[in-house]
Amino acid sequence: MALDLNLLRVLDALLQENSVTRAAERLGTSPAAVSRMLARLRRAVGDPLLVRAGQRMVPTPRALELRGEVGELLRGCDDLLRPGAGFAAGRLQRTFTVQATDLLLAGLAGTLTDRIHAEAPHVDVVFLPESVEGGPALRQGWLDVELGSLGHLDPEIRTQRLVTTRVVAVARSGHPLFDGPIDARRFAAADHIGISRLGKRQGPIDGALAALGLRRRTAVVVPSHTSAMVLARNTDLVALTLDDWLTDTISALGLRTFPIPLDLDPVELGMAWHPRNSSDPGHRWFREHLAAAVLGTGSAA
Repeated sequence: MALDLNLLRVLDALLQENSVTRAAERLGTSPAAVSRMLARLRRAVGDPLLVRAGQRMVPTPRALELRGEVGELLRGCDDLLRPGAGFAAGRLQRTFTVQATDLLLAGLAGTLTDRIHAEAPHVDVVFLPESVEGGPALRQGWLDVELGSLGHLDPEIRTQRLVTTRVVAVARSGHPLFDGPIDARRFAAADHIGISRLGKRQGPIDGALAALGLRRRTAVVVPSHTSAMVLARNTDLVALTLDDWLTDTISALGLRTFPIPLDLDPVELGMAWHPRNSSDPGHRWFREHLAAAVLGTGSAA
């Protein structure tokens, strides 16, 4: 006869209380229900377990043998079913895949690696470019987390907003733009670097300029922010980056940022994941470290 978990809980209460009435109170049920379960337990174990001794009940030798074992078994079951049970970051051996732009990757990969390896030396991280952006990558399990400006996600995808920032312009320190105040007209008159994996030359900046009757020239289009900054370092072309992001790197490249003199919407950065991973303790641990790395980067990067 197989014993279900509820029957074992009744047995544990009976062995702890040596009383049907007190066991019922402990379990929040009736004495009659506990008496019926005791009868089932006696048949299953082949032992009376509790017998009368005057006005009270006393355990049999078999019951005394079972008392510690049953309690330990129930504690083990409770631990097993508890959210995150058995999770220890130090024992985690896993690879997490993150989709992010090269700009975000350059700013946080080192910080993230240091954070996770301090707790979980056997965890690896694979960063992928935005080649699968807007597709079913999270749903299909090709990605663990999508990081960046989120859009075109499947309806069930979970998201967490991390930071709100702004796009700023960046040019070499000796650029003629810095010879005077940078207004919309002078900004539009400069040659610009477009950043697009798909070769797009128009974006929100062009719309804002058009509203003012202005137009800029996008002289070059490159697929990444990294290549745009390297190109801006050696030319009079203007590139784009995030405010307070990679400031040390920008300075080391001889570049300088400046506010874009247009009314542009702020940029919200967040992360997205599939709900199948929401309660997974390892995945949740990784997301917490990823979020902390994003929030802790910026001007320190």
